[in-house]
Parts: sequence; structure tokens; C-alpha cells
Amino acid sequence: MAASTRKQKSNISCTMLMISGSVLLVVVVVLLSNEPKYFQADPFRTNYFQSEVVNITTHNKSSSLVYDDTTNISHLVFGLVGTTKAWNYRKFYIESWWRPNVTRGFIYLDTEPTEDLLPWSSASPPFRISEDITKLLNEIKHLDPIIARLVHAAVEVYREENEGVRWYIMGDDDSIFFVDNLVDVLSNYDHTKYIYIGAHSECIVSNQHYSYDMGFGGAGLIMSYPLAKLVQKNIEDCFRRHPYSHGADLLLMTCVNDFGVSLTAHQGLHQIDLHGDISGLLSSHPKAPLLSLHHFDHVEPIFRTMNRSESAKQLMKAANVDQSRLVQQTICYDRKFRWSFSLSWGYSIQIYENIIPRSTLKTPLETFLPWAWDPNSQLLYIFNTRPLSNDPCTTPHVFSFDSIKKINDDEVQTNYVRVASRELPTCGVAGNYSADSVSRIEVLSPVTKPNQNGKTECCDVVEITEGMDIAKIKLRDCMDDELIA
Repeated sequence: MAASTRKQKSNISCTMLMISGSVLLVVVVVLLSNEPKYFQADPFRTNYFQSEVVNITTHNKSSSLVYDDTTNISHLVFGLVGTTKAWNYRKFYIESWWRPNVTRGFIYLDTEPTEDLLPWSSASPPFRISEDITKLLNEIKHLDPIIARLVHAAVEVYREENEGVRWYIMGDDDSIFFVDNLVDVLSNYDHTKYIYIGAHSECIVSNQHYSYDMGFGGAGLIMSYPLAKLVQKNIEDCFRRHPYSHGADLLLMTCVNDFGVSLTAHQGLHQIDLHGDISGLLSSHPKAPLLSLHHFDHVEPIFRTMNRSESAKQLMKAANVDQSRLVQQTICYDRKFRWSFSLSWGYSIQIYENIIPRSTLKTPLETFLPWAWDPNSQLLYIFNTRPLSNDPCTTPHVFSFDSIKKINDDEVQTNYVRVASRELPTCGVAGNYSADSVSRIEVLSPVTKPNQNGKTECCDVVEITEGMDIAKIKLRDCMDDELIA
């Protein structure tokens, strides 16, 4: 009898447990059906300027839901500073990379546009007139008005554009930015932290005169949203603390340093404190995405057969197809002819009539002159350089980027043509062959971005045509244990 009673109780307990489990399952299903659904926004299908917070209605309930967490172009705002007088000939640099109705930001002018600039071009960034801060300057006395205006632009652009912003990029009216690369690089940083990114000058003297801890403004000064917010809130107090600053970039650095934030230097930002022909620098770019170029008015056109504005547009032809490879250096060798090829994708190719180590070819040829120098020192630049020479074994044949096209779903072809005759004899080392007959080089590269495994890409010289007038090169991922030698 007792055993029968225990059995009945056991059956009742099991039944109750099953019922409880079923009820719990129903409750969980109901709750989950009312949970918000997270999604990845497609930047190619959505408005670039949409709010980061998207309202989704599920079962008649509205939920304010977050975000596509990947940094995209809508998270970047540019604050460019220029003058009305210079805009007529500098606007071409900005228009070469600006994307109307996509790129966010403004050009800050010192005065109202003159009649020759109106109506304002839709290809240019929207303009703003720099705020009148005369009252503040009269109070501070010693602060240079031009320096104050340049720094104050960082405050003005923050006040004007602060919805859904992660990064502010300050630049000049002759700064060329590579926006896709900026998006890729900045996505690797935490935009919720206090971050100040910039570049050193190429010249030792400039860094010593200002500071190695300072980002040079024309190359692009990048501030995360929290830092920009802090700067705009405290800028007037900073002006009062540092009225004798002798540079806008230096004053901004000083303000940022007062908050305990230091410079993060990036090799892809370029102040171009140089004169003359900068092809040596662009042909041996460090392994870093190209983010900016400055001082286009102070160097020779980067493509010899074009003027400066045409050169900017020519570089952007390649950039608009594949910024990830732009001016990235790849080196390969043709063993039959004993030639070394140094490729700067989308810009130039050099052929050397000799097998030259990669460690040497990585070093820029000193085709340029310093912005300033110390007559008591032989040290000019913050990087090593190679001297120019008339040695046919170390002087390259130079080919310049000419055109680009997508040839199938997997590959892009860039074409490079000879700039000029080298006018030197053939390198005589080990019976080398002359490359004088080569007039054109074709390069195939994948449509996908390079593998980010810490190594450069490799390349193969796949063909030298029978008449030795065309060379064909193919870029690819390096094998794990491959030597570029």
C-alpha cells in the first residue's frame, strides 16, 4: 500500500514537472519573439547620413536599437581650412577626392567667397566663414589671429557636425585625403577613447623647431569624438594658457597634451615638407595605407607630363579602384635578364639592370630637397635615403602610371609607360641585359584587398615579350616561407 502511494506521488511529480517545463518553454519563446533583432547595416544600401540608432518595430513594439558597429565613411567629418584668395586654384586638389553628398565636412574660408567663386561648385565641400573671435583675441592680447583661426576651426566643425560622428579630420585646402584608406585604418582604433593621430614632418629641422610629439596639420590631424568634444569645451581656456604659441599645429598639440593625450603617429599621413620631385618618396612608400598628401603647390607635379591638378586626378584614377594598394611597394626579380622590378602600385615602376636587395630598394631615392635644413648637420630627413647617381647598375628605368581597367571579376590591370630615356649605358655586371627597349609594363592585381598578415605582397614577372618592349607582372600573396631575394 505504501509502495503504491509512493508510485502515485512520483507520477504526479513527473506530470507537474512536465507541465512546468512546457509552460517555461512557452514563456521563453514568447519572450524571445519580443526581443530586438540586431542587424548589420549595408552601407551600399542605406543613406550615408542616417542616424546610428535605428527604430525597428517588432510585434507592435518599437525598440531603439543599435548600430552597425563597423566604422564607415559616414562616421568621418572633415574640417578643411583655407582662404578665399587661394581657393580658386586649390579647390582642384580637394575636389579630386571629395565625394559630394557622401563625404561630410566643410571648407572654412577667411572671407565671403568672391564673385568668381559663385555660384559655389557642387563638386566642392560646403563652405563656412570662420567665426569672428576678435573679442577673444582682444582679451588674450598676444595670440596670433591666424593661429587662433586655424585651431578654432576644430571647435566650429564639431559644433556644426556631431551626430553619429566618430572621427574629425582637420586639414588644409591643399590636403589630399584617401578616404577609403582612412575608414579602414580608423576602424582599427577605439573611437570611444581619447585619440589624437597625426604625422611627423619629413624634415628633422621642422620636427625640432616644433615638436616630435606634434601632428603636422596639412597631413591631417585626426581626433576621436570624445577628444574633439573635450577640445571644443576647453579651447578658450587653452588659448589663455598658451598665448605665445608659434604654430597652429603646436597650439592644438599643447591643448591636447593638457588633457593627458599624446600623439599616435601614422606613416600613411604625409606632410610633404619637401621641395622638388617627390617621386623617390612615392616610389618607396612604407608598408602603410596611403592616407594623405600635402603641399601640392610646393612640389613638382607628381606625374611629369601633367600639371598639379591633373596629377591629383590621375592618382585618384587608381585610388578610386583600389586604395588599399595605392603606392604600396612590391618587389620582384627576373632571373633570366637579371632585372629588379620595384612597383609602386598606381604610381610608378622602376626597372634596375641588376639584382638589388629589397632592403636597398625600400629606401627612397633622394629625388627631392628638404623644406628646411641645418647647415651644420648632414642629417636632413627622419628616414634613410639613397643618393642619385649615374651608375647604370643602380639608376632605374622609370615608368609612370597611365591607365587602369577591370579585366574580369577577379583581376584589375594597371598600365605604366616609360617616362623618358635613361640615357646611360647597359649595366655591365655579369653580362646584364639592357632594359632600354621596354616601353610599357602591364600589372595584374586581385580585386580583393591584400592579405593583412604583416607581409607585403609578392609579384612574378610572368612575361617579357619577344621584342622586349612589354613586361607583364602579376601580384599575389606571398607564400609562408617565400624569400623576396
